[in-house]
Amino acid sequence: MAHDRYFTKFFRYLGLYVVLHVLLMISVTKVYAAYPEKTISLVSPFQPGGASDVLARVIVKPLSDALGQTVIIENKPGAGGNIGINYVGRSKPDGYTLLITTSVLVINPSLYKNAGFDPFKDFTPISDCGASPNVILTKANSGINSLGEMVTLAKNQPDVLNYAHAGVGVSPHLGMELFKSRAKINIAPIPYPGGGPAIQAVLGGSTQIGSINILGLMPHIKSGALIPLAQTGSERASEMPNVPTLTELGYPNTEAETFVAILAPAGTPPAIVERLSKEINLILQNAEVNDRLKKFGFRVVAGGPEVLRARMQREVPMWKEIIEKAKVMVD
Repeated sequence: MAHDRYFTKFFRYLGLYVVLHVLLMISVTKVYAAYPEKTISLVSPFQPGGASDVLARVIVKPLSDALGQTVIIENKPGAGGNIGINYVGRSKPDGYTLLITTSVLVINPSLYKNAGFDPFKDFTPISDCGASPNVILTKANSGINSLGEMVTLAKNQPDVLNYAHAGVGVSPHLGMELFKSRAKINIAPIPYPGGGPAIQAVLGGSTQIGSINILGLMPHIKSGALIPLAQTGSERASEMPNVPTLTELGYPNTEAETFVAILAPAGTPPAIVERLSKEINLILQNAEVNDRLKKFGFRVVAGGPEVLRARMQREVPMWKEIIEKAKVMVD
């Protein structure tokens, strides 16, 4: 009898589990079918004109069309991106507030004493959109014509060279620090409030070298005012096919790109994440969109949640190591 009662309870609980599972699946299906029902905010944690903002403006119209609802861009700059990132991380996980951000997502937790967020615990990955290389460059009349000449000069005259970058802890800054450690040279970093001022510093001769993201550089490179010595991506950017990567120049394991990714607050329903990932990546793979992004210097990835999660798992410890070696910390 005890044996029969056991199986009766077992099948009763099994039946309850099945019913609850079915109800959950029906609920998820309804959420998937209804979403979206109102305007979606795509939050960029920087001023307009940066990498994440540029990519957002390329995809926002086709994404609105694909979803049947308006997608707007909200710029929430401040604290190196932390203000906007934390804003999204604490938003309701319903798919209506999304984050489009750069590599600061994986850099800031190690760079700041208290960035206020955990990239793994606070966010659900949606899309690894793409990446753009940083460029090591100099002014046309600087007398430095190659990366080799720059390295030789830095070794023969230590503490003479300096380089401009777009702010403490950004990818071009940390990427250059990574290269310096591999090349065993010392070039003093000079921070500027953004890529534009850093470009002007090199053009004006305030610094001999620049380590700057490709975004906004091409007009100066095409005019001949700036001479690219190397690019830091995993492959040559289509806009600079004749400029070698650091790996090609004999410095392996120095890849440092500025990536752009889209994420949702942790806990966002999987069906919504799947819908967003599918639509965003289809847009990125569109030939016209792809060509537009390439002209800005982006290498389109269009990778789903797992691709982005793998990038985060790879880059969080990588940047942590670089930050510790360079002894860079922001209060």
